[in-house]
Amino acid sequence: MRLHSRLALVFTLVATTVVAQTKVTPPKNKYTVEQDVKIGQEAAAEVRKEYPVITDDQIEGYLERLGERLVSAAPADLNKPQFDYSFTPVNLKDINAFALPGGPMFVNRGMIEAADGEGEVAGVMAHELAHVLLRHGTANATKAQGFQIGALAGAIAGAVVGGGLGQVISQGSQFGLGTWLMKYSREYEKQADLLGAQIMARAGYDPRELARMFETIQKQGGGSPPQWLSSHPNPGNRTQYITQEAGMLRVAPRPDDSGFSRTRARFAALAPARTMADLERASGGNGEGNREPVAVGRVGEPVPPPARQYRTVQGGQLFQVSIPTNWTPLSSNNSIKYVPQNAYGPANGETVMTHGVELGVTRAASRDLRQATDALIDGFVRSNQGMRIAGEQRGTQLSGRAAILTPLEGRSVLGGIEHVDVYTTLLADGNLFYHLAVAPDREIDDYTVAFNRVARSIKLNDR
Repeated sequence: MRLHSRLALVFTLVATTVVAQTKVTPPKNKYTVEQDVKIGQEAAAEVRKEYPVITDDQIEGYLERLGERLVSAAPADLNKPQFDYSFTPVNLKDINAFALPGGPMFVNRGMIEAADGEGEVAGVMAHELAHVLLRHGTANATKAQGFQIGALAGAIAGAVVGGGLGQVISQGSQFGLGTWLMKYSREYEKQADLLGAQIMARAGYDPRELARMFETIQKQGGGSPPQWLSSHPNPGNRTQYITQEAGMLRVAPRPDDSGFSRTRARFAALAPARTMADLERASGGNGEGNREPVAVGRVGEPVPPPARQYRTVQGGQLFQVSIPTNWTPLSSNNSIKYVPQNAYGPANGETVMTHGVELGVTRAASRDLRQATDALIDGFVRSNQGMRIAGEQRGTQLSGRAAILTPLEGRSVLGGIEHVDVYTTLLADGNLFYHLAVAPDREIDDYTVAFNRVARSIKLNDR
C-alpha cells in the first residue's frame, strides 16, 4: 500500500493541462521534510493498530492506483522525494478521510459510499494530498512554537483516534497538540482546495467534482457536521472559488474509472462497516472525560444568563473552580469547558463555543510568562479568522500567582463581536495554564460578573 514519491514519477503528464492557475505557496515551517515523514509514519502505525483496516486486494489495489495517479499529478517543486505515501482503506461508515504529515492517507469506506463517482473520491484525496504537499500539519505546529518534535506523533495519533483510544496516546501535559496538527485553519483549507483542484485537473478529473463532494458531505451530516468537516472548516464560498479555479484549468483525458463501481460492489463481501462510536465502545471508552459531546442545546437558540447559584467542580487533580449551576462541563484530553444551554455545538461547518469558559494546559514556549503567553495568544489569533488583540495585556493574579490577562475580540457566529478574555499563568512543571472566557458583545454585561467570579475561584493544585 506504500508508494515512495520517486516511484510515482514514472507516471507521465500532458504538459498542456494547465492553462492558468492560482499560485499556492506553502506556509512557514520550522520542521524538516524528514521530520514530517517520521512523525507521520509513527502516527500512522498507531492508527493502523486501532482502526479496522481493510485487507482486501481489490479494494487496496484500487485505492493505491488512485492515489498513485494523484501523486503523479502533484507539482514537482512540492512533491519532495522524502515523502512516503500510502493509501489505506478503513471499514468505517463515518464520512471521513485524512492524511498525516509525510504521506500516509486513510480513506473511510463511508467516504467512498457517499460519493457519486470516482472523481468525487479523487477530489477528497487530492485535497488531503495537498495538505501533505503544503506540509500544513507541521506548519500548524510551527505557529505554536513550543511544541517539540518528540511529542508530535503521539499527539497526531491521539487527535485522529480520539475518545478512549486516544486517551493513552495523548495523555499527560500535551494538551492542544492534536488540535494544532489535525484541525486546519480556513486559510489552509482554501489552499488545499485550490491545489487539490489543480492536481485533479492534471490527473484527468473535473475539479467541480470536488465542490460537489463537499456539498454531499455537508448534506449527509444531518443535524451536525460530519467528522471530516469538523477538522476541515469551510472557508466560505467554497463551491464558487473551486468552480472559478476549474475554469482556469485544462483537464487531462479522463482515466478509466470502472474500478470505482467494482470497489463499491466489493464492500458487500466485507463485514458491516462500524462507526467511530462503535470503535470507541469496543475499546472500553465511554466517551466521558475523553470526547467532547456534539452539542449542548442548539447554537443560535437563546442562551440563558448565568445562574446566581454556583457549585464547585474539580478539573482532575490539577484545579478546582466554581461555576454557575446551569453550566454544563465538557471534558476532553486537552481542556475542560463549562457552557450554558445552546452555547456549544456545530455552526457554519465547525464546532463553536459562543458563551462560557475553558480551562486547559499547553506546553509553554518559554519559562518566561510573557513570552509563553504571547505564543499562545498568537496561536489563538492565527487559528480564528477575524480575531485580534483588543487592548493592552495587564498583570493580574490567578490562584495567588502571577498571571497575565489578554483581551481579544473576534467575530461571533451569532453576529457581531464576541469578547474573549484569556488568563495565563505558569505551572510548577513549566507548562502554561490558561483560563478563557467568551461571550457576545451584546450580552457581555450579563456575563462579566460571572466570569470574574469564576476566575477568582480557580485554585491550582500543582505545587
